[in-house]
Amino acid sequence: MRLRGRRLSIAGAMLALAMGAALAADPDAFVNGTIKDCVECNLAGRDLQERNLQRAKLDRANLKGANLSKASLFRGTLLRADLSGAKLGGANLNAIDAKWANLSGADLTDALMFEADLSSANLAGANLQGARLGRARLNQANLEGVKLALADLRGARLAGAKLKGSDLRGAMLNGLNLRELDLSEADFTLADMVEADLRGADLRNANLSGVDLFGANLNGADLRGANFEGANLENAILTDAKTDGTKFEAAIMPDGKRAE
Repeated sequence: MRLRGRRLSIAGAMLALAMGAALAADPDAFVNGTIKDCVECNLAGRDLQERNLQRAKLDRANLKGANLSKASLFRGTLLRADLSGAKLGGANLNAIDAKWANLSGADLTDALMFEADLSSANLAGANLQGARLGRARLNQANLEGVKLALADLRGARLAGAKLKGSDLRGAMLNGLNLRELDLSEADFTLADMVEADLRGADLRNANLSGVDLFGANLNGADLRGANFEGANLENAILTDAKTDGTKFEAAIMPDGKRAE
């Protein structure tokens, strides 16, 4: 009898685990708030705006085109999740783990992304205007053609990131390490880049008009065809930079004098 009872207990425990696993993968249960996690769930196109999803596990979930406007995903995990085309305007994404996630074409306007980990994520064509990305990890991320106008990226890590053709007008980039990055054709108009490290960066045909580059290091950078009209380059380092076709009209040069 004892052996039989033990077998029944084990069977019951296994059944409970199986039912729990099945429930955890139920998109409707997640949307209704019955469960908190939804790993590998299909939530494409779902309306989750203003929902409290803090610390939710959504790894490998399909959230393509989902509406997460003003939702809170604070400290949630979205490893390899598909958020392409998703609406995340004003969302709280502080400290999320979204490594390798697909956020291409997503709307992240004014999103809070402090200390978010987006390493190797695909954000191509996404709208991050006004987003707060302080100390975010964007190493190896694809940010080509991204809208980052007025975004705050101070303290962010961007090693190996792709930023070609991105819109960084008025962005806060002070002290950032942008060494050897491809920033060609990017628009930095009126951005703050005080003491930024741009050694060896590719800034061909980039627009840096009106940018504050006080004390920035542009040693060995490729500035061919770039526009620095009205920029502040006082105390900046331009040694070994390639400047063929570079425009410096009305810019304050490293020696403090304004170019004619």
